[in-house]
Amino acid sequence: MSLDNVVEDIRDEARARAEEIREQGERRAEEIVETAEKDAEELREAREEDVERQIAQEREQALSSAKLESKQERLEARRDVLEDVRSRVESELVDLPAEKREELTSALLEDATSEFDEDESVSVYGRADDADLLESLCAEYDGFEYAGEYDCLGGVVVEGEDSRVRVNNTFDSVLEGVWEDNLKDVSERLFDQ
Repeated sequence: MSLDNVVEDIRDEARARAEEIREQGERRAEEIVETAEKDAEELREAREEDVERQIAQEREQALSSAKLESKQERLEARRDVLEDVRSRVESELVDLPAEKREELTSALLEDATSEFDEDESVSVYGRADDADLLESLCAEYDGFEYAGEYDCLGGVVVEGEDSRVRVNNTFDSVLEGVWEDNLKDVSERLFDQ
């Protein structure tokens, strides 16, 4: 074998080895690119999931907030309606016809008398506009005297001088009790719950 042949064989071997190294490098480069693309895809998907989760969470928070605000506005509107109804009831109590006012005031005074001894001195207070009515009603009871005005819609506040008992039988106090006892029913009727 001649030296030229040996050199050529070495060159062929070197070329083959270079080709093999190049191919291995290309395969390795393709593997690195594939891994990088796969990692990038996984990262993109994870970020998309995070963004979608955040969007869903923010949407849920906004919806919850809107529902709460809506509920508060409904409750405020209902409270306003109930206050209006109560105000109208109070106005009607103030404007009761004289006969009805006398009937109710008399019943409230009669109810209060059971709290006092027969010979006890009793002071009766009431609405300023009812002074004449209260004086005439007090005249029906021994020891009862109209003592002055009391800020109320009507009815009586009765105080015993000896027993220190005080009975509040005003329209206001009766209305308060009836209102509290029937608020749920009134609300259901007004708002069809």
